[in-house]
Amino acid sequence: MILDLPLILETRRSHALEHATIHLLSHAHPEKRMAGHSNPSGFFLFGNLSTTEIWQAATEAHARLNAGESDLAIHPGCGTNMATTALLSATFAWLPLRRNRTTLRSLALAPFAVMLALVGFRLSRPLGPWLQRHVTTEADLGDMQIIDIVPVRESVHRVILK
Repeated sequence: MILDLPLILETRRSHALEHATIHLLSHAHPEKRMAGHSNPSGFFLFGNLSTTEIWQAATEAHARLNAGESDLAIHPGCGTNMATTALLSATFAWLPLRRNRTTLRSLALAPFAVMLALVGFRLSRPLGPWLQRHVTTEADLGDMQIIDIVPVRESVHRVILK
C-alpha cells in the first residue's frame, strides 16, 4: 500500500509523534501557543519552549504511543482537519454555481451555495480526524527513535528521528 512506502510511512510516524508531543506540551503549558511540521526525518516544533521541556514531552509521547495510546496521534488543530474543512466546504458551495453564466443567477443561488457549504463543513468534522487516523498519521512507531532535539532559532526546535 502507498501509505506504507518508506518516506510516506516515516512522515506519518513523525506526524503522530509530533501530535502526541504537542498534546503533552499543551497540557503542561495551556497558555502557550505551538505548532509543528513533520517530514520523514522528524519534525519542527514552533513555540516558546525549552529544549528540555520538548525532550521530556517527546520522550513521554514516544513511550505512550508505543504503549498503545493511539489517540495521542490525533490532534484537533491538525492541518488535515483544516484542509478537509476548506476543501469540502468550498467544493459543496461551488457545485450550484459552477455552470452559471450570469451574476444575477449566481446571486439567486448564493443562499443554496451557503447551505451546501455548511453541509460540507458539517461532514468535514468527523472526516478530518478519520483522515488523520487512517492516512496522515501512523501511531505504530515501529523502531523509530528520537535521536536529537536541536534549537534552530528562537521558538523553533528540530526533533530528529531515525
